Amino acid sequence: MNQESVGKRRFILHVDMNSFYASVESVVDPSLKGKALAIAGNPQERRGIIVTCSYEARKRGVKTTMPLWQAKRLCPELIIRRPDFPKYRTFSKRMFQLLREYTEMVEPVSIDEGYMDVTHLASNPIEIAQDLQRRLYEEIGLPCSIGIAPNKFLAKMASDMKKPMGITILRKREVHHILWPKHVAEMHGIGQATAEKLKQYDIYTIGDLAQQDRYTMKQRMGVNGVKMWERANGIDDSPVNPQRADEFQSIGNSTTLAEDLDDEASLFHIFSSLATSVEKRMFEKSVVGQHVQIVIRYRDRKTVTRSKALDNTFHEKQIILQEAWALFLKHWTREPVRLLGITASALLSKEHAFRQMDLFTYEKDEKTEKVNQLVQNLQEKFGQSSIRKGAEAAPLEPHDE
Repeated sequence: MNQESVGKRRFILHVDMNSFYASVESVVDPSLKGKALAIAGNPQERRGIIVTCSYEARKRGVKTTMPLWQAKRLCPELIIRRPDFPKYRTFSKRMFQLLREYTEMVEPVSIDEGYMDVTHLASNPIEIAQDLQRRLYEEIGLPCSIGIAPNKFLAKMASDMKKPMGITILRKREVHHILWPKHVAEMHGIGQATAEKLKQYDIYTIGDLAQQDRYTMKQRMGVNGVKMWERANGIDDSPVNPQRADEFQSIGNSTTLAEDLDDEASLFHIFSSLATSVEKRMFEKSVVGQHVQIVIRYRDRKTVTRSKALDNTFHEKQIILQEAWALFLKHWTREPVRLLGITASALLSKEHAFRQMDLFTYEKDEKTEKVNQLVQNLQEKFGQSSIRKGAEAAPLEPHDE
């Protein structure tokens, strides 16, 4: 928290772009404005899924993660566009540049949303939100909703209450009659799996959670239980952190080998362990990547870095290992290796990312089968224990990047 905020009531804004990908496409192609538009991975395939859609499409029942065939059945005139992440990142950069014209206290949390601490500004927070919303739409063409609250959690909840183009104020004293009646799954930070677990304790609403005993929640669910209980009661002291913009641009691990190696099987096992570590950290941060990068350092200290942009976002060990190993074989000189590293970069939060394959529980498609075949081939070459779904390889002493 900045020093000016200490001892004062905070004013936090959560700026959330409305149907960001679809909105960007409508800016680039004005003929799409007012149309039922969906961004979908692999629109030629029956198993393609909806990544996001315009509000016109939502009125027809189209929803995020819905199979494309079902969306087309509900809305035959639905216009489909494939995702264009470089384009979206360009617009995201312009959006955050505009936010920083008001304050440097801006914390991006995904490609299309971020927090602002405007406590230290002389202007009224509502006037700031109104001006910001107007400028984002007039200067960039993007609609947004903004939540205003004394902390990040309440600001996030507020921004979800009125879409599109809403501005909502949520005060701590209003939590009990605005938030408590809502289902616990509607609370930011609680997914469906956690909501199901809370049912075991007869916790169905945010109010049920808020009225639990703090110590009991810690016993049941650890530190996360305490955090959920605090948020349900409107408590969140976490600061707006401008440095977070750079924290998760990449996640990588490298290891210096105990001895220089040129044995292919041994090097593969090391890559497998590194891929396990990267997958684990991506899971913990709830992100997916778009690029895989490797580092090879030889005994003469010559260092080679190579990367590849993937067609689909990823977080699984199998994909990370597959792409990293292919890069390694392509660029390895067969000289003994001293250090190896794998990095996943161009990260996106899971909730704003997509897969051109089946996103959650849909049946495995052709690409997944190819990955499985590759895993099988690698196991046959290097042994059954070389790579296993959901299993960790032998630990290394990694250097986090």
